[in-house]
Amino acid sequence: MGNCLSPATPCQEHIVASHADNEPSHEQLAGETHFSVDEVYALEELFKGLSNSIHRDGVIHKDEFAFALFKSQNHSNIFADKVFELFDTKKNDVIGFDEFVRALSVFHPNAPAPEKADFAFRIYDLDNTGHIERDEIQRFLVALLKDNPAIDLDDAHLNVLIDQTFKEADLAGDGHISPEEWQILVKKHPNTITYMTLPVLKELTKKYPSFVFNENRK
Repeated sequence: MGNCLSPATPCQEHIVASHADNEPSHEQLAGETHFSVDEVYALEELFKGLSNSIHRDGVIHKDEFAFALFKSQNHSNIFADKVFELFDTKKNDVIGFDEFVRALSVFHPNAPAPEKADFAFRIYDLDNTGHIERDEIQRFLVALLKDNPAIDLDDAHLNVLIDQTFKEADLAGDGHISPEEWQILVKKHPNTITYMTLPVLKELTKKYPSFVFNENRK
């Protein structure tokens, strides 16, 4: 006799089906994000590839996320780790399809600058304090330099760069950057968040053309 712990049992299939029933529709995800319905269907194909690259269980694990970014599942990067954390809104150490679509939406070219700035702020807020601290900027830049050895910046110049950033951004002079101060800084220097826009997200339906205008979607 089968049980809920044995593979491919009716009980397990019922659990999987129930989980699928709770997932938002493609139309709902399109309504909540900057993607069109066709783009959401195209993203599903991308998601299937990522979520089955290593574990083949239909969700994206951190090593699969790292593999997608660096072609190495063992690569550790402070930026990638933080972005994974922000994508994982359910805090269960994996990224589901709805989380993937909702989080990726901020990188769409149609997403407004304040929304992008807010997401970027949360990336730099490594310790989730609600502020950007000096040591967080330092840790972020040190990690960036480690992954980009071609950038020649010694500790002295690194500290000067951080000092200049805080001198301009920390308007209250309280030693950290608030969300409001960050928005002001980004408005003055929009190039600060250019990495928050992925033009390829407007090309999804060209990359996956079979999912455009498909009247027999399931």
